[in-house]
Amino acid sequence: MREKKQLPETVRHWAEQRVGPVAPVRDASHDWDRSRVWELAGPSGARWYVKVSPSAKFFTRETRAYRHVVPALGHSRAPQLIDSRPEDLAMLLTVAPGAPAPGLDLSAASWRSVHEQAGLLCARLHEASELDSGDQAEAAEALRAAADGVEKHLGRAGDRLTGDEQQLVCDYAARLRRVGPVPVGYVHGDNQPRNWLWSGSAIALVDFERTRPAARVQDLTILAATEWLDHPDRERSFLRGYGRGLTGAERYALRCLTALDAVNCLGWGPDNGDPEVTARGRRTLDRLMREDRP
Repeated sequence: MREKKQLPETVRHWAEQRVGPVAPVRDASHDWDRSRVWELAGPSGARWYVKVSPSAKFFTRETRAYRHVVPALGHSRAPQLIDSRPEDLAMLLTVAPGAPAPGLDLSAASWRSVHEQAGLLCARLHEASELDSGDQAEAAEALRAAADGVEKHLGRAGDRLTGDEQQLVCDYAARLRRVGPVPVGYVHGDNQPRNWLWSGSAIALVDFERTRPAARVQDLTILAATEWLDHPDRERSFLRGYGRGLTGAERYALRCLTALDAVNCLGWGPDNGDPEVTARGRRTLDRLMREDRP
């Protein structure tokens, strides 16, 4: 069991200046060392979250998302940013309704509803606003940038991949560079059920630190490598909510992206003691090796 993280006093004092006296009631961080999130409660029972970003880049992305992109999701479909404190990389957020979907005992029908709602919100996010010229340029280069990052991930994963697996990943990176035009927009960046809060009839999205201009299909990588492999009905439900199927170029890019995700998982997962992420990477690589090199 990981040790509970303590809310910095400077951040607590700042939060109290915004909303009044608070008491930390729960360390809501993910199980990795750079995740720092706390649930706060006021005397009247009101609740908030404080999040301290792991880096200035993530802080900038997330605060920008809350101010300019997240409102497109609609009322109660995401937390709201009350205030931010750049010197501590801290954000004070409202509490969105619902609980993380994986922790709920959902039926197959409920999971289909969750995915349909997630597809709806992803479409709203992807179409949140027109990209300016700088964002357009970043989005247009997103797939190439993902492919260019493969050497770093291979270096981190080291001998966790065989020589044949390393070559497979490099081949997919090369293919990704040749993918033609695909739709772009603002992506969530960590789109998966742990960041979907389900309230029984609707979901809310949380955790926007990776929100950025990119190829829209990049938001489907984790789902394609996990949920949709075992439950194709969930993929159909998601795309129904999303409002369209994927283009041929997006399908091609998505397969390439799952290969790159796999080597990233096998670098990051063991180094951070995350067996779930590690297993995702290993499963994807094993599947691609079977399908591509029988």
